[in-house]
Amino acid sequence: MLSRTFLLEIGTEEIPARFMEPTLLSLRDNAREELRAERLEHGEIRTMGTPRRLALLISGLALRQQDLSEKKKGPALAVAFDQNGQPTGAARGFARAQGVTVDELQTETVDGTAYVFAVRQALGRPTTAILPDLCVRLIKRLLFPKPMFWYSKEVRFARPIRWLCALYGREIVEFSFADLHSGRRSFGHRFLAPGEISLSSAEEYRQQMGNHGVLVDQEDRRQVIAGQVAAAAALLDGSSFPCSGPGAGLDEDLLQEVNYLVEFPKAVSGRFDTAYLELPPEVLITVMRAHQRYFPVFAADGQLRPYFIAISNGTRDEFLDNVRTGNERVLRARLADARFFFTEDRKKRLEEYVRELQTIVFMEQLGSMADKTERIVCLTQALCAAVGLPADVTETATRAAYLCKADLLTHMVYEFPELQGTMGRHYALLTGEKEAVATAIREHYAPRHAGDKLPESLPGAIVAIADKMDTITACFGLGLVPSGSQDPYALRRSAMGVVATLLAHNIPLPLPSLIRFALDNLAGKLARPAEEVVAGVQDFLLQRVRHLLAEKELRYDVIEAVLGGRAADLPGLAARAAVLQDKLDTPELHHILTPFTRAANLTRNFAGVRPDPACFQTAAEHELYQATVEAAKVAVRHAISGQFAAALSVLATLQPFIERFFSEVMVMVDEEKLRNNRLSLLCQVKEAFLVLGDLSKIVQKK
Repeated sequence: MLSRTFLLEIGTEEIPARFMEPTLLSLRDNAREELRAERLEHGEIRTMGTPRRLALLISGLALRQQDLSEKKKGPALAVAFDQNGQPTGAARGFARAQGVTVDELQTETVDGTAYVFAVRQALGRPTTAILPDLCVRLIKRLLFPKPMFWYSKEVRFARPIRWLCALYGREIVEFSFADLHSGRRSFGHRFLAPGEISLSSAEEYRQQMGNHGVLVDQEDRRQVIAGQVAAAAALLDGSSFPCSGPGAGLDEDLLQEVNYLVEFPKAVSGRFDTAYLELPPEVLITVMRAHQRYFPVFAADGQLRPYFIAISNGTRDEFLDNVRTGNERVLRARLADARFFFTEDRKKRLEEYVRELQTIVFMEQLGSMADKTERIVCLTQALCAAVGLPADVTETATRAAYLCKADLLTHMVYEFPELQGTMGRHYALLTGEKEAVATAIREHYAPRHAGDKLPESLPGAIVAIADKMDTITACFGLGLVPSGSQDPYALRRSAMGVVATLLAHNIPLPLPSLIRFALDNLAGKLARPAEEVVAGVQDFLLQRVRHLLAEKELRYDVIEAVLGGRAADLPGLAARAAVLQDKLDTPELHHILTPFTRAANLTRNFAGVRPDPACFQTAAEHELYQATVEAAKVAVRHAISGQFAAALSVLATLQPFIERFFSEVMVMVDEEKLRNNRLSLLCQVKEAFLVLGDLSKIVQKK
């Protein structure tokens, strides 16, 4: 197949780094869709980008479209032509609609009936005729979180477009967009090679850009940056990341952000006064990483060293000292501010800040952050009591709950909000709080994001659950429920944190109880009825449970089965699901599924009552009743002690009794009293199994 490489480069003013990755992915996916729709065969599709350009490179793009052969089914032959073989109005209308003549209609038999068909042949157009419009569509399809109107009200883009370059092999693809005309013109690095470049061909794009100071491929830049940072750190007898401790591991987020801030990376190392090492390491790391985009340098033991590594955009060697001095000056000012905040904050004990939380509004309908703190304390105590935690754990959790929001009033957290909780821990230790209390203060925000660590200490877990459940329940009570992609209060993340923490710490607290504890502290503040809130929050949490259990590779039907049972605590749900999944292919579970499912289906719309043994007319009814009563008692005891496999084994012994019942007893008899009593007996059987789950949800293999 004859083909060429295609290039589309969109030259812009500096695009924010956070826009780049999703934009490049979108450009690649959109290009694939457009090529498929245009019937253009192609090879690899690559997207590349720097702050000043978005590039699409398609190798092996065919010289023309594939030919189109389209067959449309029309009316039956007997309808299309009369007995004399003359076309009817149906044939003429069909041919006209398909753009063919009646003589061009073909006949084909389908399922024994002859039909007329219209076959249209369309020769593929040259690719050069298709690419201009395709380029415009690709540009228009790009969406950004905060686009700009920069040419007209109809043209929006991340930043103003300054040039367009489009080549198909060596040939220019001519099109216009926003009063810009495409050509072979591009631009090199703003400082290293600021002039125009006349690109000779799409195939030579990367090489020519590299010759003009632009590493256009983000993967190439990423490797260069990582290598330069590692080499610079080694020259300082350190590493760009610690083996353990704060910030362990190379900061991939920082690496990606810096990658999209430069076109030609150049590492520059600098130093700061060792006196600043007295600040908490998280403060230094936050200042360097989050605010200055510097890579910290660590010693072999994980301790920070008084150095940093910045990535400049193509700085020439003769200017490195100037760049180093400038970065050191900026960092010195930042660290001086941080030291001032740290000194000022320590003039008060952490608990003194608690009283000032009254000045921070949590939510208009829910009062201040002091009110929220009071609710967190009450909920923490209720959870500790419900779970039966030891007095020392309860004391630690309660104290941590009281202090957990205090650092919001500190200068340090005001300046660096990402340090909330972290600074609370440091200030707690500096004012004499126990290590366990300080740790729980830090952990109560966890997990802060997807993939983040969960609270490791039990007091930290309890306070984290209390804090998140107060927010979730309050928002649901006020009707602030997430919808679609809108989740302004991050309730989905909070719910996932609650569910994951309950499971990780094996906290056997039923979800309805947890929600009601949170509701008790919100009495009189919510707009929705309590029962409606409980149902809404429980369903919201269970959606996260489904997701979490699915991540453990549990089958969807097993998950639905345990959710349909009587278990309400998450560790119990997870343990039941694990047992059922493990038993899926065993005779023990397999033999009971069919009779149980039959019982469940018969009683689906029946509100059962206790069966009356006096109404039994057969031995099969008596035997099933006695066996169910005994098995249910034993199964419940096993379930209470967490022995769910043993509970299943006991319940599986009911299989022959259920089989005999269905073999010898007619359930749906005409006599209502007898029919209802037999349905009640089946309900009792179903209830016995609900200690494990609703087994009728399990899909049986054919």
